Formats: sequence, structure tokens, C-alpha cells
Amino acid sequence: MNTLKQAKIGRTVKVVKLHGEGAVKRRIMDMGITKGVEIYVRKVAPLGDPIEVTVRGYELSLRKADAEMVEIE
Repeated sequence: MNTLKQAKIGRTVKVVKLHGEGAVKRRIMDMGITKGVEIYVRKVAPLGDPIEVTVRGYELSLRKADAEMVEIE
């Protein structure tokens, strides 16, 4: 299982599944990250947290813990 946390800079990935429970999963979905959406990995901070991505035409920064809940292909 690959997660968004493991995605390389410059790659475009597709969301397969969201893991997590309740409010955390809902927050990720509210940011536009849903099953089937494509995400472009723009940057990763020097210490790996946060990860900057482009999703649905806007830039978004995600914590590593949140990125780990997004399964990709």
C-alpha cells in the first residue's frame, strides 16, 4: 500500500482510498481529497512535514500524519 506521504516530488498520483476515522477523515474530504481525484506533489519541507500538493486546482499543505491516511496508486 502506497500513501501520499511516500509520493515523490513532481509526481501526479491518484487517490484509491481514504483511511482514518470520523472528523479526521471528514476534514481530509472537505479539503477536496476524495477517491479518484488526482494530486500533484509540489514540495516537501526539509524535515518532511508538511507536504505541499495541488488538488482540484488549488495548493494545499498537509501534515505527514494526514498524508499517511491517503492511499494512492
